[in-house]
Amino acid sequence: MQSISQSPQTLYHQLPASTSENTLSSYHHLGQQQDDRTNWHYWHHLTSSYVKKPSFNLTHVELLDTLGKDYSVSSGVLALVALRLIDICFHLGTGTFGRVYLARLKNSQKYYAMKVLKKQEVVRLKQVEHINSEKQILSYVKFPFIVNLYCTFQDDRNLYMMLEYVVGGELFSHLRRAGRFTTDITRFYASEILLAVEYLHSKDIIYRDLKPENLLLDHRGHIKITDFGFAKTVLDRTWTLCGTPEYLGKSFPLSCCIMTHVKILTLLLYSFLDKLAPEIIQSKGHGKAVDWWAMGILIFEMLAGYPPFYDDNSFGIYEKILAGKVMFPAHFDPYAKDLLKRLLVGDRSRRLGNLKGGAEDVKRHKWFRGVDWFGLLEKKVQAPIVPPYRHPGDTSNFEKYPNLVDVDPSRIPTGDPYVQLFSDF
Repeated sequence: MQSISQSPQTLYHQLPASTSENTLSSYHHLGQQQDDRTNWHYWHHLTSSYVKKPSFNLTHVELLDTLGKDYSVSSGVLALVALRLIDICFHLGTGTFGRVYLARLKNSQKYYAMKVLKKQEVVRLKQVEHINSEKQILSYVKFPFIVNLYCTFQDDRNLYMMLEYVVGGELFSHLRRAGRFTTDITRFYASEILLAVEYLHSKDIIYRDLKPENLLLDHRGHIKITDFGFAKTVLDRTWTLCGTPEYLGKSFPLSCCIMTHVKILTLLLYSFLDKLAPEIIQSKGHGKAVDWWAMGILIFEMLAGYPPFYDDNSFGIYEKILAGKVMFPAHFDPYAKDLLKRLLVGDRSRRLGNLKGGAEDVKRHKWFRGVDWFGLLEKKVQAPIVPPYRHPGDTSNFEKYPNLVDVDPSRIPTGDPYVQLFSDF
């Protein structure tokens, strides 16, 4: 049993002191540092999978044949091409603005998650900026633990995002079945998520919605972060609302609940109130630190099976978050407690991950001792949960929804009053 009386400094890896007796070792260490920098550069500069105006492997003539002779080939009719080339196989989920379907390219075994967003609802609920931001960010990033966006298009009614289909389902479902995860399982997932957050922050992107429902498992059991609707490029701080309350931290502007559409915000808030960072609740402006708060909430929830700041009503949750008192279950080990105390700090200037060392400070904490960071990036580390699946389009790891399909590839588009709002789709 580890002693819990040791000083906080001993919870971090110590670098060896430089002496005149280990010159050869120092040269080896410098060479290792150079290799590490090369590896990090490689993984942080992968080329995005996004294609701006996909041809769907068709020639100009084939595109015309697919559309019919009355159409010219332009970005405005890409939706017609795509919808006539795919089969919608399964309803994967329903959100506020639309649905996600499993789609298969006809005459192939290529499967995609097709996100269909209703323009009218996006505009009515004033989410245009968030949707455009999601598309812009996903078309820019590429990382082993982030879902890939392949292409986007639109018609007069909907926005379409063709995303990587991740066959293993939500981490939330696996957590719910298990009740709670062991320390080793939690550390595995937390490590992959940490690497993804580090990558996003290196691009000045804050995610702002880190929770089990937004974490998918691929066919080998590795993490894929999805749903970037609340992500934003931020150089310093932002005051706009996005995210799931308990995971976001303490700076949530409560006035937004009154000034914007109460109905949609109520739906959003009850799905993530217990994740908000303190600075968000207090309307102080927030930045990258909210993702480290959310990391603390997520690790706690995986270890305990429930979030640390739960209450029956929203204001009770806010009060607990602002009070910052975390009750740890008896089975939490000392290192886990120390890590969470450093992540769930109300003062963001003292929050681990938001200090001078950034993500490296978190990775050096002894709770993460022994983690093979490059092995994780290369997916050489065996995942603790390997989801069962029979073929690339298997949906058995997802909840069953009514198989409603409101996409009609034969419908002729009419005038689009919203086209200028989504000109980059």
